[in-house]
Amino acid sequence: MKPQHLIMGTFFLQALNFGVWLPRIPEVQARLGLGPSDLAFALLGMPIGLLLALHFAGHIVAKLGGRNTIRWAFPVFLVLICLPPAATDFAMLFLGLVGSGISMAMIELGMNVVADEIEKRDNVAIMSRCHGFWSLGMMAGSLVGSGFAAIGLAPHWSLLLASVLAAPLAILVPRALPDARPPAAAKADSRSSGLFIPGLLLLSICIVGLASNLAEGATADWSAVYLTDVLAATGGAAGLGYSAYAFTMAIGRFAGDWARVKWGPVVLVQACYGIAALGVGLVVLSPHYALSLVGFALIGIGGSVGVPLAVSAAASVGGRPAAANVAMVTFISLIAFVGGPPVIGLLAEHFGLRFALGITMFPAFAAGLLLAGSLRPRAAEGSVGRA
Repeated sequence: MKPQHLIMGTFFLQALNFGVWLPRIPEVQARLGLGPSDLAFALLGMPIGLLLALHFAGHIVAKLGGRNTIRWAFPVFLVLICLPPAATDFAMLFLGLVGSGISMAMIELGMNVVADEIEKRDNVAIMSRCHGFWSLGMMAGSLVGSGFAAIGLAPHWSLLLASVLAAPLAILVPRALPDARPPAAAKADSRSSGLFIPGLLLLSICIVGLASNLAEGATADWSAVYLTDVLAATGGAAGLGYSAYAFTMAIGRFAGDWARVKWGPVVLVQACYGIAALGVGLVVLSPHYALSLVGFALIGIGGSVGVPLAVSAAASVGGRPAAANVAMVTFISLIAFVGGPPVIGLLAEHFGLRFALGITMFPAFAAGLLLAGSLRPRAAEGSVGRA
């Protein structure tokens, strides 16, 4: 297989195993007797793990390379993701999510670095499609997790089975990935620092990526609850919000590399984030179920390109190794993805779910739209010229 296909498969496989966990969260909550606020605080364990990883992950990936990081972090992730569903109390759930967050951060950073290296080495745009496969993996994992729930398989056995089945591929596929770093760049990268204060340009890029992942986490965790509690959707109709979002998200990401080459990242993200902001307005203001579904679909296609464009832009910011810059964007985006939903839950308890979704997603997309100019191509990424 070509290197670009291998890294796309790695994105898919990692997301699939994480996706199996998401549908089982309510069962773990019920078994442990956690209230909404208790669950929200427990779920903060994963973003805390991501923050802890920020202190050292950039340095490790710069020193080992993206491929070698994926090789050891993926098996560790498959073990640690089995801990949260097996938790016997709040503390074990929290700590299991902290460990899962650290290992997930390492894999995500390694995958993004390898994708960027392949883009530059082979002069091909693949970043958006890689994230498209991540979205497909999340969808597939959620379906697998729901299937395990339907047949009565306990959450901890579900995650263990998924990890065992994924382990051979998680070991073999990363070994076949290329180490696309030029030797001189690899030597220079080994001197990078893991934690730093981003400059204005890199911070702007991070905010652009944050908006997309915040919306993804919010939709994955709250769309069904919103359609049920606010718009009285019943049965399978409640789940169609995330289905509409995920479908258009995948379409946008698979078309994103072509659109990036044709129109450039700045115009592309401005158009998409404008569409996403319109979608948020439809979701939180519409009194009708059908219009809210359209809103979730617009958020999906509008938010589809933000993270891959931000990762590619960050890799070409001068002054620091690509791994350090990509680490900053990756971690801030992931923190928004896993940390946003608990915050929305806490806001919803006091102000209602309409307000909570609107006050988190709309300003994020507005800020990303205003800062889209930070994605303007620079010399280091100008060679990526075909999809």
